[in-house]
Amino acid sequence: MQSAVTDRVRVSVEAKFSPERSNVSRGLWFFLYNIVIKNEGPETVQLVSRHWIITDAHGEEEEVRGPGVVGQQPTLREGEAFAYTSGCPLKTPFGSMRGTYQMTSSAGRAFEITIPAFVLRDPKKMQ
Repeated sequence: MQSAVTDRVRVSVEAKFSPERSNVSRGLWFFLYNIVIKNEGPETVQLVSRHWIITDAHGEEEEVRGPGVVGQQPTLREGEAFAYTSGCPLKTPFGSMRGTYQMTSSAGRAFEITIPAFVLRDPKKMQ
């Protein structure tokens, strides 16, 4: 599991290959990732939007931006956490993801937190 803390907000990520959602014979690998966002500071914060950079095994990058995560813009008080699972298709058996969440504090301060880089890997293709 990868983890990063920015402005007292921790983001932890774990990814795994999803063979049941993949179609390897057609060049499609699908990966699931679980994320936990935890507010470790005293100020209430809200996740407003996301920015992902997805890189495949050929170095091709795709950027994804959008409001919230999984249709939500969670608000976290001190000590609260929000967990979700999402997925990413790739045209290669190996890649990586990294990014940021755009946040606001209860005082109206806008800031970004880091989503740590993590690897997407089909374990059968990497041996």
